[in-house]
Amino acid sequence: MSDGNDFLRSMSIATSGLRAQAGRMRVISENIANADSTAKTVGGDPYRRKVPTFSSELDRTLDARVVSLGKIKPDNSEFRVKHEPGNPVADANGNVKYPNVNSLVEMTDMREAQRSYEANLNIISATRRMIQRTLDILKA
Repeated sequence: MSDGNDFLRSMSIATSGLRAQAGRMRVISENIANADSTAKTVGGDPYRRKVPTFSSELDRTLDARVVSLGKIKPDNSEFRVKHEPGNPVADANGNVKYPNVNSLVEMTDMREAQRSYEANLNIISATRRMIQRTLDILKA
């Protein structure tokens, strides 16, 4: 038979997943918001796409592995370049650098993050229902 620690462990693991996915969605939102920005200076670099990472750590109080948002790393792929000689931030050749953000990729990542967030939320809801049923049984 499981004890209350199993419920607590389940809730903590799912909560860590919620926090990690929420952080991932913040990074993705920032990428989407800056997808069409340009550099502030002539010939300068525009916004560089950020890539969230995750790390696993041991929660010693629960004796369980939990996930957290790790370092936010820059995506070092090439910037998009468009020939726009009339743009105020164009270089000497008339080219303007745009962020290395692909909105389709970001939207796909966002959907995946949302699904992971919802899955963790479902685990929390199911655990709460099990706790309530256990309490109901104990009251009877």
